[in-house]
Amino acid sequence: MSFTFFIASKYIFSRKGPKFISFISAVTVLGIALGVATLILALSILRGFENTITNKVMDFDAHLQITSYTNIIPEFDRLLPSIKNELNGNINSINPFLSQLAIISNKSIKEGVNIKGINILDNWKGIKKDIIKGNFLSNDNENELILGKKLADKLFLKINEKVTLFALNNNKLPSPDNPPKIEKFVIKGIYESGMSAYDDINVYVSLNNAQKLFGMKGQISGIDIKINNIAKIDSTKNKIQKNLRYPNKVSTIYQTHRNIFTWIELQKKPIPIVLTLIIIVAVFNIIGTLLILALEKTSSLGLLRSIGAKRNQIIKIFLINGSILSVIGIFIGNLLAYILSFLQLNYNFISIPSSVYLMSSIPIQLSPIIFIGVSIITFLLCIASSIIPSFIASKIDPIRTLRFN
Repeated sequence: MSFTFFIASKYIFSRKGPKFISFISAVTVLGIALGVATLILALSILRGFENTITNKVMDFDAHLQITSYTNIIPEFDRLLPSIKNELNGNINSINPFLSQLAIISNKSIKEGVNIKGINILDNWKGIKKDIIKGNFLSNDNENELILGKKLADKLFLKINEKVTLFALNNNKLPSPDNPPKIEKFVIKGIYESGMSAYDDINVYVSLNNAQKLFGMKGQISGIDIKINNIAKIDSTKNKIQKNLRYPNKVSTIYQTHRNIFTWIELQKKPIPIVLTLIIIVAVFNIIGTLLILALEKTSSLGLLRSIGAKRNQIIKIFLINGSILSVIGIFIGNLLAYILSFLQLNYNFISIPSSVYLMSSIPIQLSPIIFIGVSIITFLLCIASSIIPSFIASKIDPIRTLRFN
């Protein structure tokens, strides 16, 4: 053990010194720990929000969506080959759909819903993994549907029960010559995404049944496209848009759900402010503790200087003190953040309203990058803040300190 490390450890861990120094050191460690834990939790929650919402949205919607200003895409059979050609391999799936508003009824209870007819043979892993009761649509020839848990709870519905759907015929107002369409459907499955924007509104049926329900045989209202490389979403959109003619248009998922992704970006803006405040608290804690230590140990420092200790050794002693305090604080902060994250992930102590936050529980995504990054930045800042008191301590005059002590 080196001379400087031995003296530094005695200053911090010695039980013979003033209790006030030990108390200040404990407060410093606690301040660093709380700052580190707060920042790790904030970044983990923010990352969890972003990834959870993005994944949920992309499970139920496509990366790119082709729709029409007239709500119907004309001659879509001719459009599909040209789209596949433009994507040039950067395609995961391409799924035509028919989406219209309707009314779902169970006895005297009625709710407005969005019926989306989909090809049940296409890739719908995102919806399938969120089904909590029953199964995914299995038969294109039978009137089956799946709906969200919140909607099922509102209507007091269970698996295999029948509901009535009311819809406009051929998307035209009802008249004696054009009565509304009324069909009975069986509930095949109930899903729960945790996002009220889907669980309260979206009802899924097969594309064939949707076309029969709305009296729109052989017609679709949009095409869902999922690509392999999401980083190329804007360039892919531009390629497809060049070949589309009015009234067709193409939108990215970031445009379709602009309010959600804008909200996510808004949540990131306070992070620099939080980081700055934590840095300020950590810096003042370290500086204050080491200055008080220098004042309390003035006679000891004078004695060290008188027996030959050099200024750079005194500086090292205080830098080591700052390092020890910061390492202990960072370790406790990391441990505290991990324990709180573990408890929330496994026991969900804190719940949030899904109508506001689009999910029912706080999502936390633990990442080694966040833990390591926060720890390194905090340590470097704590060491930097130790320089000022270390230089002050190194300039103590040994003759004066020994004369007055």
